[in-house]
Amino acid sequence: MVGNISRRNMAALQTLARRCSTSIFKRHFSVSSPVAAQMTVRDALNTAMNEEMKRDESVFLLGEEVAEYDGAYKVSRGLWRKYGDKRVMDTPITEMGFAGIAVGAAMAGLKPICEFMTFNFSMQAIDQVINSAAKTFYMSAGKQTVPIVFRGPNGAAAGVAAQHSQCFAAWYGHCPGLKVVSPYSSEDAKGLLKSAIRDPNPVVCMENELMYGTAFEMSDEAMSEEFLVPIGKAKIEREGTHCTLVSHSKSVGLCLEAAQILEKENIFCEVINLRTIRPMDEETLINSVKKTNHLVTVEGGWPQFGVGAEIVAKVMESDAFDYLDSPVYRVTGADIPMPYAATLERATLPGTQDVVLTVKKSLHIQ
Repeated sequence: MVGNISRRNMAALQTLARRCSTSIFKRHFSVSSPVAAQMTVRDALNTAMNEEMKRDESVFLLGEEVAEYDGAYKVSRGLWRKYGDKRVMDTPITEMGFAGIAVGAAMAGLKPICEFMTFNFSMQAIDQVINSAAKTFYMSAGKQTVPIVFRGPNGAAAGVAAQHSQCFAAWYGHCPGLKVVSPYSSEDAKGLLKSAIRDPNPVVCMENELMYGTAFEMSDEAMSEEFLVPIGKAKIEREGTHCTLVSHSKSVGLCLEAAQILEKENIFCEVINLRTIRPMDEETLINSVKKTNHLVTVEGGWPQFGVGAEIVAKVMESDAFDYLDSPVYRVTGADIPMPYAATLERATLPGTQDVVLTVKKSLHIQ
């Protein structure tokens, strides 16, 4: 056969083979796409503090074990070695004391970041947070600002029982004079903490211990040193038409999981990540309810006087009430102190299936 092929045909075949191999080679490499940058919530918070401390010399961090030990959850890792004792300070185990020092420093013109090892311990300092920090701007007729951030893990962790598992979002969200943020993702954590540090008012930044090691994709914009998430603006994590799911912090993940499950049954949920507890983004909530005509709130805290209860009240008092096709339902933690036993702890906290069943209840689906 080869002997019957002319030299011209053979040359043409060889040229074609080279072109094919070249195109295959190029095609093989053209399908790969750049990997999106990922960052854990812990590193996002660390990055936010580092960038703001570099940007503004009046910003400093204090709290238990934040310096030489790099923080109980390693959120402040490396900051003490970079900025030294004057700007990263270990304190005694006395929340009332070091919170008071931080508030006084803020009144004197500095910008402290006061870390509570857990917000459960902030109860020891609640007089400083509420009476000293939150009320001073009002009581001074606007002459004295208190630019301070109170931050740390909030809500249930794992196996730490009743005294270390409370959600304080509703506690601090109740108080005028405070701004309260509750990040879910790494982008939330970095952008909200940077906004909190720059804000002239006292801001409570409630993180979640179980989310610290969770990695999220970060956009190029979020990686910038000037990236900010505005306080008071919610984020629609997933658009939908049948039911609105509203949540904050770790519970946003439950809503997203539930929405994926329900999508397989052609039920499309809109998931709203509050990001800010106070001031709450009423406009986003109301517009979503007007679109979906159903609302379910999800939170890890107790039901009575909770974040969900406030959302329900805002919707019922707005013109969105006329758009509802069913009652508003709440998915919350159980109305009991947190048990220590792992099986009881799981039963006490809301789960993905609880959200799925509640959505179906709202839509009258068996």
